[in-house]
Amino acid sequence: MNDSEFHQLADRLMLKIEETLDEFEGDADIDYETNGGVMTLTFENGSKIVINRQEPLHQVWLATKSGGYHFKLRDDQWFCDRSGREFWSLLTEACSTQAGEEIHFPA
Repeated sequence: MNDSEFHQLADRLMLKIEETLDEFEGDADIDYETNGGVMTLTFENGSKIVINRQEPLHQVWLATKSGGYHFKLRDDQWFCDRSGREFWSLLTEACSTQAGEEIHFPA
């Protein structure tokens, strides 16, 4: 994968997060902001989740209250290079925990 392809895939990932949060109908208030390839989700309780792209490594990094994760693209899905868990699964779990309400991100 070249840098241009990586940016397209990372942009698509972040857009999907934005769309999911924009369509969320639950009670949790989750704000998001994207700046320079870094997306910050801010929850009512003041906790944050940070998602950013690491262009030199062609990875997407996810920082949550429970830890940090590094994802590489494999078979059109982003997988954590340490745990092998899929990005959307970890993001769903982290957002649900930090929001105190079930939030689901479609894969």
